[in-house]
Amino acid sequence: MSQTRGRYDFCIGLVLAMSSSIFIGGSFILKKKGLLRLARKGSMRAGQGGHAYLKEWLWWAGLLSMGAGEVANFAAYAFAPATLVTPLGALSVLVSAILSSFFLNEKLNLHGKIGCLLSILGSTVMVIHAPQEEEVETLNEMSHKLGDPGFVVFATLVVIVSLILIFVVGPRHGQTNILVYITICSVIGALSVSCVKGLGIAIKELFAGKPVLKHPLSWILLLSLIVCVSTQINYLNRALDIFNTSIVTPIYYVIFTTSVLTCSAILFKEWQHMAADDIIGTFSGFLTIIVGIFLLHAFKDVNFTLANLPLSLRKDDRAANGTLLSTYDCFNHDEESSACLGEIQSTESLSARRNGSLSAF
Repeated sequence: MSQTRGRYDFCIGLVLAMSSSIFIGGSFILKKKGLLRLARKGSMRAGQGGHAYLKEWLWWAGLLSMGAGEVANFAAYAFAPATLVTPLGALSVLVSAILSSFFLNEKLNLHGKIGCLLSILGSTVMVIHAPQEEEVETLNEMSHKLGDPGFVVFATLVVIVSLILIFVVGPRHGQTNILVYITICSVIGALSVSCVKGLGIAIKELFAGKPVLKHPLSWILLLSLIVCVSTQINYLNRALDIFNTSIVTPIYYVIFTTSVLTCSAILFKEWQHMAADDIIGTFSGFLTIIVGIFLLHAFKDVNFTLANLPLSLRKDDRAANGTLLSTYDCFNHDEESSACLGEIQSTESLSARRNGSLSAF
């Protein structure tokens, strides 16, 4: 009976986790559609500091969709293990990328798809190798954790970095650099998750009949959560308004996941109990994430797909073997003559550059 019950709970947790990814992935599309509608109406865009999106029903639908996804994700942890629920959060990246190609006409090239896959794999490896968090059952224990010097230093650095990005870097580079606004959302998100964990403990104690409302930490956590979430929503809207959704979503997921894992490790001292294979796995996952972000960001404007791959391989083989098509072969096919001449000229130029000839320039 207990085994059947455990399998039933596992299935419920799996369905909730997958539903969470669908809701969260779809929320990015709904918010983007709302922001695009406002731009067509001539309203001040969110990327310029406007807040007209608060009057757009599509944006609110996206916000409600994200809220439903977060609730489903929170509930999934009650039924399924965290090693299953957390990696499934990466499905929201795939959902957003697929939906954006259908509803927003946004394209993700081959480099972006590989980078997206690497980012998801790297984040999944980090989550799998991350140790279990230390048990905290009361607000007094949580207060002691939050007062730890390591976490105080971390939280102070997060606040300082966020203020620099908001008031110094953002006005100068926020419109052109995709990492500015997303970094603000992600690092602030690490603090908001800590607030959510603390409020979760407070709710448990409240149901247990303890005087939680008289504890100052409850109100501090609630106020901090409101400030953090408001900041996240504001700058995530700016990023979505300016940049491609297929790029924003995976980068936000990767940086946010890394920030949360780092904050959790410092707050709950998880790293003290990590085995050697977990340490190696964590660093490997982190390096994979870096490569994924590089592919997503560095080659986002390169129009390269699988359809171009065979032609590129043929050209590379010809250049590597040093075999040039003869003039006779080229002019025997009139429709390919211009392409052949282009290949001959480019190959000659390549050979001249390799030999140090200035005539190639």
